[in-house]
Formats: sequence, C-alpha cells, structure tokens
Amino acid sequence: MLYFFAPLLTECWGPIRLLGSHLVLIGIGAILAAWLSWLALWRWRGSLPLDRGRAFTPNSTVAVGKPTGAGFIMVLSLIPVLFLVVPLSGKMLQVNDCLALAMLTGFLDDRSALPWGEVRKGLLDLGVAALASFVLCQGQPMTIWLPFVKGSYILTPVGFVLLGTALLWITMNATNCSDGVDGLAGSLTLLSLFSLGALLYGVIGHKKISAYLLLPHNPEGAAWAVLIFSAAGALAGYLWHNAEPSRMLMGDAGSRYLGLLLGIAVLASGNPFLVLVVAPVVLLNGGTGLAKLALLRTFRRLGFDTSPGPADSAAGAKGKRLVGVAPLLHKVRFPLHDHCRKNLGWSNAQVLMRFLLLQAFLTPLLIVLLFKVR
Repeated sequence: MLYFFAPLLTECWGPIRLLGSHLVLIGIGAILAAWLSWLALWRWRGSLPLDRGRAFTPNSTVAVGKPTGAGFIMVLSLIPVLFLVVPLSGKMLQVNDCLALAMLTGFLDDRSALPWGEVRKGLLDLGVAALASFVLCQGQPMTIWLPFVKGSYILTPVGFVLLGTALLWITMNATNCSDGVDGLAGSLTLLSLFSLGALLYGVIGHKKISAYLLLPHNPEGAAWAVLIFSAAGALAGYLWHNAEPSRMLMGDAGSRYLGLLLGIAVLASGNPFLVLVVAPVVLLNGGTGLAKLALLRTFRRLGFDTSPGPADSAAGAKGKRLVGVAPLLHKVRFPLHDHCRKNLGWSNAQVLMRFLLLQAFLTPLLIVLLFKVR
C-alpha cells in the first residue's frame, strides 16, 4: 500500500518518496512486524491451546502445559504489516492466502483434542504445496537456473508444479521436524530467510548484478524481499518469547507457515537447489528423519524385517532380515537434534548454538561457491 501511495503523496511532502524504496519498506516491515508479533503474543498467549507433549520425544514433558500454536498469533499480527509494506500483486495476494492456509491447518492440529495422524497431515501439506506451486507459476512456463551450469531452462507448468510441490512439501515437514528444541527451528529458519531475502533483493532482483553473475533476473525480487524480511521480523518477535526456557511454542501453525515460506522463497529465486545452500542444517536435521521413515516403511512393505533387534530375535522372524541396514538406521535418532541430546548428551543450549554456528558458517561459504563456480 505504501509503495503505491508514495508517488501520489510526494507532492505533499518530499520525504514521503522514500516509501517507494524497497529497502526502506524492508526496514519498516521488519521492525513493525517484530513489534506487533512480540506485543500480540504477550497479550494473547493465554488464549492459545496447551501442549500435550509427545511420548517419543526426549524431554517432551518439559513442554507439557505450555501455550502452543503461537504461530497463529504471529501470522495474524504479520498480515496487516504485509498489506502495508509489500507491493502486492494478484500473485502475491494468492501466495499469502496459501501461507495463511498452511498456518490454519497447523493450528487446527495444535488445538485438536486428538493429534491428527501422519497421513492426514501429509495429505493436507501436499494439497497446500500443490496449490502454492500452481499460484507461483500461474499456469505459465517458468525459467529456472541450476548450480554450476551456465544458462537457464524453461519448465512447463506441469513440470514446475510437480517440482515445486515436492520441494514445498519437504521444506514444510523438515521445518516441522526441526521444531523440538526451544528456538531451534525458528532461529535456523530466520537465518535462511535473511539469506534468501538478501539474495532476492541484492542479487536476483538487481538487473545488473544478476546479469554479471549470469543469473536470470526476477523483476519481483525486491518485492519478495520485503515479504521475506517482514516475516523474519515477526519470527524474531516470537523468538523473544521462545528463548530457553520458552514461554510458548509456535506449534504446527508456525512451523508449517515458515516451512512453506522458505520453499516459496527458494522457488522465487529460480533455483530449487538453493534450498540446500540457505537451509542445509534444517534439511539435515529434519529432512533426514523423513528419509529414514520413508526407507523403513518401504523395506517393511517389501517384506523385510526392519526391527532394531538382532537377527535371531523374535522380531527377526517377521521377514527377511536387512543385515546391517535396519540396526544402522535405528542407531541414529532423528531428527538429529534428538540424537545429539539423547546419544551425545548435548544440552538444549548446546544443540541450538552448534546448529546455528554450522548453518551460519555453511550458508555464506556455499553461496560464494555456487556463484563463483557458475
């Protein structure tokens, strides 16, 4: 709104022209969203459902009784900021609808008396991911670029929707799986959003710099950056309350919103593999758990015994034994933050700091290598 009104109001007062600057809008959006999110969560945390804990998660009893689903309030406080600072197009409005839908499905699960099953949540995530992918391409061919390869490639609408749906589903669930240590999923995603926002504003959204680096230019890159940094501000307002010991949890309402936003920002950059660069620890922590679960269930359906016990145990009689594979998969706990706490004895603070250090070090290094080799 401010972006479109700035030229009209500049005649009344010259400095208003600054509201037409994407960089100024980024600053206004981030600060305003952070303040509103912090204030709204503080005032209305009592209206949130309470966490019931998870039997399979170490130290889950610590979270029992805490307000959860804080992502619902965080997103509601962010929406008016987005209308104020983001140069909204029809596609941007539809993207925000998809993000709100992802948040809403997560919040309904957070407040449900009986937690939703994996199949139900997985199908809902798949539907939201497919819808968001279609919205991004608007039924038109899309240009993408790949790491270490010059030039760009045109994807058909069907190809883009299939690729985008898979990517968005993975980022939604990997982010959700990383949400098990106070501040971990939010802090890692915050680093990812900062990286993506900077790339979309200063590289992909900049015509001369993108041409110098042989990257396809996205004219909407700066507008995407305003959206991303505003969401990062709202996330920072939540993290103020989520610092250990946390006063509230974002729940699926927050993790699914952030995971979808992360994937959408990656697709907006034009390179789906960029997710490996900006969110390496998120994918390693949460995505490996999804891979383990998929492998074990696939082997089980093929008639193999995937139990962790020895081959001569009673469980070993249920099917052909996977020598060495099943015990190895069971030896490492997933998400990896659970393995670090349970098997390595790390405290929550150690997990948070070490995971943040890894991503803060890896992302700039991988970005430099990505652009330099290209």
